[in-house]
Amino acid sequence: MTYSVKEIFYTLQGEGLRAGRPAVFCRFAGCNLWSGREIDRSRAVCQFCDTDFVGTNGTLGGKYLTAEALAERVSSLWPVAQEHRYVVLTGGEPLMQVDETLIASLHDQGFEIAVETNGTILAPAGIDWICVSPKAGADWVQRSGHELKLVYPQPGLLPDAISDSDFQYYLLQPMDGPMQKQNTRSAIAYCQANTKWRLSVQTHKILEIR
Repeated sequence: MTYSVKEIFYTLQGEGLRAGRPAVFCRFAGCNLWSGREIDRSRAVCQFCDTDFVGTNGTLGGKYLTAEALAERVSSLWPVAQEHRYVVLTGGEPLMQVDETLIASLHDQGFEIAVETNGTILAPAGIDWICVSPKAGADWVQRSGHELKLVYPQPGLLPDAISDSDFQYYLLQPMDGPMQKQNTRSAIAYCQANTKWRLSVQTHKILEIR
């Protein structure tokens, strides 16, 4: 299988339960909820995405012909002789491409593997940390995992309607954009009133890192 990758880079995880952890991000090209083109945004299932996942022209992006080649490229970014290897497979929608062969190749390189998915595709076996961010109006088939991270607010997808799914942790992440401050206040209030939920902040934007 050929893997289409937008970019690969070393950074700190910026959001969710593992914010602050050093990680290699491998961003796959393509998504099944939006083309990534602004001309299509108003007709997309997901209209608030803030990520460029179109094409393969980002840092270390390209067409990787084998899982081994992609895993080796990811490995090349980790600091020499450092342990606690951690890779985040993201997108777009990474599960359109991530398969058990790639998972095995990354494990062979010593990585703990996380995935950030919209939940419309079942995750293959072997992923160590599954973070699902469901979207209103989209099929939701991956209803279990480690972390459910809901961008909030989303009309048609309220926290109390999905809190009975099978995740270890539940996080609200304020939707970015013109209403970001108001959304943050609303998310804080919801978490304070519903203690199963935690607040997720996009710290990479505050810190101005990738």
